[in-house]
Amino acid sequence: MDKGIGFYRNIYLEWLEATAALCLESDDIAAIRAALDPLLAPTVQSGRNRGRTLEILVNIWVRTGEDHPDLRQEALDLYRTLPGEERVWLHYGLTLLRYPFFRTTVATIGQLSQHSESITSRDVKARLFASVGQVGSLDKAVERIIFSLHDWGFLADTDRKTHYAPRRQQFTTRSLALESWLLAVALTAHPAEEMPFSDLVRLPELVPFRLHLTSDDLRHSPRFEVHRQGLGWDMINLHAPHRQPAPASV
Repeated sequence: MDKGIGFYRNIYLEWLEATAALCLESDDIAAIRAALDPLLAPTVQSGRNRGRTLEILVNIWVRTGEDHPDLRQEALDLYRTLPGEERVWLHYGLTLLRYPFFRTTVATIGQLSQHSESITSRDVKARLFASVGQVGSLDKAVERIIFSLHDWGFLADTDRKTHYAPRRQQFTTRSLALESWLLAVALTAHPAEEMPFSDLVRLPELVPFRLHLTSDDLRHSPRFEVHRQGLGWDMINLHAPHRQPAPASV
């Protein structure tokens, strides 16, 4: 599947949880797929579609390690210790890393949520068509991403059918390590190699999360470089071992 879009199937949180748990034991892709297949079978009866769904799950939790081994390994380490409700941060972050179109779509949802309490797939598609053009598989991919975000808890139902309410800053954690990891993921996935701290923590793709880290916290982290520019801005970038070129978006 095209890595630029790639997100062509509905992905349930339950399946991501199962994939992550399997990855704690092994990175054997064939074994992981074989173990997940009976879990998906009742919902995805077509063998072909099930194979595509398994590929997305493996891409998120295994193949992110090909380009971003440190971030992927830290996700596994955090998964072992985090309470269950906070693990969705990891699934979301790894998906940002693997699928540039997912990042573009959730950023679009974040932007729309700044001006409206609810969004529809039509709103998101219109904004994306205007920015990336009439990509043939865009329509289907947006539907799959919105379905998945709803299942993961990032979009809430409203009293209007097909309208969803983005859950702005509703996801919190006491783990500064988790917040630091997500910021590193967001900066790695973003086309910019550095940005002001205030812009980094307000990226539209991070709208669901309430972050408490300060620029001083990042200054004391071995992962980030912080340097002061004119007007008192703290500019943030990643140390070279953590920075990998983001795949080209659509």
